[in-house]
Amino acid sequence: MKNLRYSILFLCIGLIASAFTGQPVRSTKAEPAKVNWEMLRDVTFKKKWYPEESIYMLYPTFGPAVQKLEGKEITIKGYLIPFDVESNVFFLSAFPNSQCFFCGGGGPESVMGLKMKSPGKRFKTDEVQTFKGTLKLNAADIYELNYILQNAEIHYGE
Repeated sequence: MKNLRYSILFLCIGLIASAFTGQPVRSTKAEPAKVNWEMLRDVTFKKKWYPEESIYMLYPTFGPAVQKLEGKEITIKGYLIPFDVESNVFFLSAFPNSQCFFCGGGGPESVMGLKMKSPGKRFKTDEVQTFKGTLKLNAADIYELNYILQNAEIHYGE
């Protein structure tokens, strides 16, 4: 109870100080990094043999600019591609469905998996949206995309 009173007291002092100085009270939470698809092109690929599937696949080596984004909250705008609506699996692409990585036109760096924070949202193919979430770089799991946006949700900011 004592801590609650102190918290309320400090909040009031901050608001009063803000009123006298004309300066807003700033949030300590950092804004998400605004990322575009061009930035995610800082990756190279080499063919690697995967014996469990008896196939060569492209293995990514992420460049320094992309590595700095690992684990950070980001926003990114792209085209939605519903992959398995019933299982809530969606991809976000730099290109519309007809030009995406799976249909030609783009490389593996031009698409990311969305792990939705709140499942159940429905999207239309090629719907353009901006998402916010935590970027995960994937070079090990061949059953996932190289870029994964965890806790993804629609971002309504700029």
